[in-house]
Amino acid sequence: MTTKDERLAFLEEMKDVRRIRRGNRAEVERPRELTPGHLERQRSAVAKPLRDTNPLTADMVEPLTAHDVLCWQRPGVQHGVFRKLRLGQYPIEARLDLHRMTVEQARREVFGFVGDCVRYGLRSVIILHGKGERNPDGIAQLKSYLAKWLPELADVLAFHSAQKHHGGTGAVYVMIRKGDQDKQRNRDLHGRR
Repeated sequence: MTTKDERLAFLEEMKDVRRIRRGNRAEVERPRELTPGHLERQRSAVAKPLRDTNPLTADMVEPLTAHDVLCWQRPGVQHGVFRKLRLGQYPIEARLDLHRMTVEQARREVFGFVGDCVRYGLRSVIILHGKGERNPDGIAQLKSYLAKWLPELADVLAFHSAQKHHGGTGAVYVMIRKGDQDKQRNRDLHGRR
């Protein structure tokens, strides 16, 4: 509560203050004319549709069933390294779940996921694709496409269906190549050029 003297002192201090006639607000109206830069961006966006840089195709693939095992390794991958991958002995550093995705959604997700793994230096990951046991035709659609897509990606060194406790034939372990930063770090660490 203010006292009468405080209120009078306040009014005395404010006696020369005048009210602002115009509202103290920024004018945020949209410009009525389109600028040349805006017209050029609009023309460019319409003329050039976004280019899909994803090399994975959604063409026909060899159909696989729920119990088919996925197994592939790039030449040069050591047998001991592949064996450890197959047995699930590498720590899983990232996981991608494709359940309930369309083939097109899965295509985009797999491409982006592998790219992110390389960027962040993740080497051993798992992709959950499902077994497709509920499909009336018995074909594991996403699994079939994944078996085709993974070898198409240069960053994938090897893959194998997961161990039972990680999803069995409904998931796949994937070994990703080292990124350039990791390669250089190893060279520095071990003194090689």
